[in-house]
Amino acid sequence: MANTDWNIGTINDLLIGKIRENLAYAFFLFALAMFYIWNNHKANALVREINNKGKQLKELRWEYMTTKSELMYKSKLTEIIPVVEPMGLKELKEPPIKIKLNSKDYQHQE
Repeated sequence: MANTDWNIGTINDLLIGKIRENLAYAFFLFALAMFYIWNNHKANALVREINNKGKQLKELRWEYMTTKSELMYKSKLTEIIPVVEPMGLKELKEPPIKIKLNSKDYQHQE
């Protein structure tokens, strides 16, 4: 049997040697872990932003639908007549008259 003296100094030297051998690998693992954490953070931020944009889109769609509904209601003839009567405008009782011009009638205008 070989006589090996295991003391703290020898074990310490062996551990330091192994650490130095694998230092590049440890830095690679550290960098990979940091990249993974950063990527996860960015993905979560992107999901939150997409959800916020979706909520804004819903709100804008509801606002659009409400405004469109109000416009459709206000543009009905029964709603327009009371608004324009004080201005002196009245509803036509007969269809409008068409005015026909010959091409030579409006070519001489300057």
